[in-house]
Amino acid sequence: MLFSVYEMAWLFLIYSFLGWILEVIHAIYGKRKLVNRGFLNGIVCPVYGFSMVFLSIFLDSLRSDWFYLFLGCMIIGSVIELVTGVVLEKVFQIRMWDYSHMKFQVGGYVCLKYAVFWGALGTLLIKLVNPLLLGIIPKIPRLAGNIILIILVVLLLLDMVTTLTVLYRGKKNAARMDEIAEGFSQASKSLRNAITSRVERRMERAFPGQKKKTLESEEEQREKQLKETVFAYGCGFHKIVWIFFLGAFLGDITETIFCWLTMGKLMSRSSVVYGPFSLVWGIGVAGITMLLYRYRNKEDRYIFLAGTFLGGAYEYICSVFTEICFGTVFWDYSDIPFNLGGRINLLYCFFWGIAALVWMKLFYPFFAKWIERIPMKIGKILSYIFVIFMIVNIIISAGALARYSDRAQGKESHNAVDEWLDSHFDDKRMERIYPNAKMTES
Repeated sequence: MLFSVYEMAWLFLIYSFLGWILEVIHAIYGKRKLVNRGFLNGIVCPVYGFSMVFLSIFLDSLRSDWFYLFLGCMIIGSVIELVTGVVLEKVFQIRMWDYSHMKFQVGGYVCLKYAVFWGALGTLLIKLVNPLLLGIIPKIPRLAGNIILIILVVLLLLDMVTTLTVLYRGKKNAARMDEIAEGFSQASKSLRNAITSRVERRMERAFPGQKKKTLESEEEQREKQLKETVFAYGCGFHKIVWIFFLGAFLGDITETIFCWLTMGKLMSRSSVVYGPFSLVWGIGVAGITMLLYRYRNKEDRYIFLAGTFLGGAYEYICSVFTEICFGTVFWDYSDIPFNLGGRINLLYCFFWGIAALVWMKLFYPFFAKWIERIPMKIGKILSYIFVIFMIVNIIISAGALARYSDRAQGKESHNAVDEWLDSHFDDKRMERIYPNAKMTES
């Protein structure tokens, strides 16, 4: 089922509100008092809205199978919770939840108990609630519905900007900004301080156990100095850019060799039209590095299990995304045992686990040292060149794939861009670049 933007916006807001109600009920049950448990000031929890829209889009094809739908919601819901927790701590230095005291947990971000909860909740909503809501939403007068959506989205954005600004600056930064911003009137400063104090007090009440860094330790000061003198030190923007390109290149080479050994022929495994780069591997390696960087010294089994689940969820999402956006299936595992909709299979999930382990324990330390030896100025310039090149490469590749799909459906070119794509990326060239691509009927 494909959702329109109008339907997705309504589902996002409705599930954000229902998620807030769920969090409030959970707080009343645990603390015996009414607390606004939302990340924002309004009566919404956007993480629930985003998660349910995400699950609805990517797992709707599993609606007919209760078990696989539950398993998919359980894994992908947990991955979303893990990514959200890591981003909040990395960007804002806060922990909104901590499952460290629970059994079968990973870094305090996710645990088995709430993974099962995500599986049950997602299955219930996709199977039963989504059809009910999608039957009610069209009955709202379209003009009134658009107006309500615009008002609610604007309020949500204002709330989000206010909250994120307060969290990002902190009290010291806010005070420093007051000294710098001499152009602000006293009334504006007072209003901003009042909003800042209110948000901070509400966050403290809602999440009394949150961890927030206030003082820099000697180790953190040393890390800060190294980041200023060593190129791409740690796991920041420049390191991730270089890791993405290395992962995309090595992934393409690995798949090419694997196909040659198992099928006896060389074939392109690239995701883009220019260069041997596999975006699936590049994004996967960069994502695994970001999520598992702090756990790189953990025991092998933890990294293997994390890579298995994260890699499987990631490959499934990539498969659905390319089919929805380009009408193209780049791989199909229907003939391999223990597969899920032909998008992933247990054997290749184990491959992801092995790849994560080998990468974090063997290749990442080697490449990290090599990258950090690059002169600071040259490294930064090359990073931006890499980013610009890949953005252009992805845009042209997306256009070429779109025209490849249109030509398969007998659609003629309508403008100069279509004609250029048809002349430079005809069917013969596209079949050589994407030999396993299959056009879907839709």
